[in-house]
Amino acid sequence: MSSITINLTDEHLKRLREIAARLGIPPEEPARVGIEELIAQPDEKFNSAADYVLKKNADLYRRLA
Repeated sequence: MSSITINLTDEHLKRLREIAARLGIPPEEPARVGIEELIAQPDEKFNSAADYVLKKNADLYRRLA
């Protein structure tokens, strides 16, 4: 596993530590989860294509339902 270093303002680091303490997790965990959620998001081109297909075929989908 690799690691990175990020710079946070003192206020952000304080808030991150408070949130992590309240959740009973290390302060790195919310940052890791946030990054994982960002990476897991579908590509914008995929979203655009899916929206197009859903709108184009909306009537067909209603009739098939």
